[in-house]
Amino acid sequence: MTTNKITTMLTRRRTTRWAAVAALAALAPLSLAACGGGGSAGSSGGDAGATVSSLKVLDYYTDEPGKTQIGDMLNACGTSIGVGSIEREAVPGPTLIQKVLQQASSKSLPDVLMLDNPDIQQIADTGALAPLGDFGLTADGYAPGPVAAATADGKLYGLQPGANTIAIFYRKDVLEKAGVKPPTTWDELRTAAKKLTVGKQYGFAFNATADYEGAWQFLPPMWTNGGDETDLKSPQVAQALQLWKDLVDDGSASKSVVNWKQSDVNDQFIAGKAAMMLNGPWQEPALDKAKVDYGVVPFPVNTAGQTSVAPLGGEAWTVPMTGDKARMAKAAELVKCMNSDDNQMLRAKQGGLVPTKLALASQFKSEVPAMAGFTDAVGQARARTGKLGAKWPDTAKTIYTGVQLVLTGQAAPADAMAKAGA
Repeated sequence: MTTNKITTMLTRRRTTRWAAVAALAALAPLSLAACGGGGSAGSSGGDAGATVSSLKVLDYYTDEPGKTQIGDMLNACGTSIGVGSIEREAVPGPTLIQKVLQQASSKSLPDVLMLDNPDIQQIADTGALAPLGDFGLTADGYAPGPVAAATADGKLYGLQPGANTIAIFYRKDVLEKAGVKPPTTWDELRTAAKKLTVGKQYGFAFNATADYEGAWQFLPPMWTNGGDETDLKSPQVAQALQLWKDLVDDGSASKSVVNWKQSDVNDQFIAGKAAMMLNGPWQEPALDKAKVDYGVVPFPVNTAGQTSVAPLGGEAWTVPMTGDKARMAKAAELVKCMNSDDNQMLRAKQGGLVPTKLALASQFKSEVPAMAGFTDAVGQARARTGKLGAKWPDTAKTIYTGVQLVLTGQAAPADAMAKAGA
């Protein structure tokens, strides 16, 4: 969760990546055989005291400026840990998991692998990743969301330098002119969106596509209202569906939300065709370039006493089970460096992210006030795989299918998730 182009690529690849993950599970014996049959760094082959002159790294930052920013950080970390060179390969987001499959099959996994946080548990379950505790790394002091996303069977498999989530952007000038305050409740959101719908301008824009991005955007109303991915047929989930339906039915949101990606939503906001939108901090560079005067607030609550909850985004660095103890130990040093305090702050400021270390997040909030709304939201953000683990993809499909059924008039909110699940 990153720059606009990277975000678009990532969400598009989610429609196919889970089949690849299942295939990776089948290939797990191959990858483990390449590791000498060990279940931890300590049981792999190789000389732990051997000199490591280079490390192979795989990530999906192919677009600028992220590609150069990540490359520079990797090279600096390589130098600091005494590695002569970083042999980095960056592949397009939609092809990353397939690339990992191929490398597992050919026994050529990289020394360090960057993964989107919802992928970590699935890949870890195959045995292709080493527990970071084997190298003395912990997630002490990190926000709970990133830790939950990177933990499987009680073991930590990745460290995430920065996180993002989604919140409400609003055009300050438009709301001020209309005498509308940023909404803090669902009723206020409905009222504000209706009042701000004038001419070609909708009051509110969001993404409700039939993919994992559409499911990601539905999580704030669902989770904030007490809905849970383990019980999609609950009244709380139906109420969240009703909110989306109300906004579209009364014209406060466009019927095109069923086709709009998050980048499309941002385009509508920049063009002045939406007074408010649900989106992420990776859109801020484009908004700043367009000189949009905007503010950010957490997603509203339905009733008093609720806490706004949004999904966690971002990538983590992991150590694959390559079978070479020396290289794996040095890879863990690289992972640690990429998560240093200085690098967390730098990456946050470069990439529209929030540091995952709680103390740094507080510092970041004071240094970058424009990100305050997201800093608060990330502190409460939940990992999508936190409760369901490998079952999340199927549930996400049910969620976005249910949203589509409601917004296209094929099902009532109370019945949509049951129909989608069937």
